[in-house]
Amino acid sequence: MGHVIVPAADLDAQLEFYASLGLTLRFRDGDRYAALTDGTTTIGLADESQQPVPGRMVLSIEVDDLDAFAAGGEPVTGPHERRLVVTDPGGNPVVLYERLP
Repeated sequence: MGHVIVPAADLDAQLEFYASLGLTLRFRDGDRYAALTDGTTTIGLADESQQPVPGRMVLSIEVDDLDAFAAGGEPVTGPHERRLVVTDPGGNPVVLYERLP
């Protein structure tokens, strides 16, 4: 599993909240995105421009070859990765992503 993407309307407030729960900031990309970890799991706080499914919390899984899954749609290239939103059999969105070199 890569990380869980959480919508963030107020990145500063949400960073403070998750830090108070013991998570450590891994990196921050301005007011658009921040990643926190507990050492095992990463939570990505994403503003509206970085949410693959607006307003929804989604599971994100890193894959080696995103094109192998691209039959379900066209991958989107972001600042840090290429990603594709698919749905599981229950209709839940899942982000598959491949890191950019």
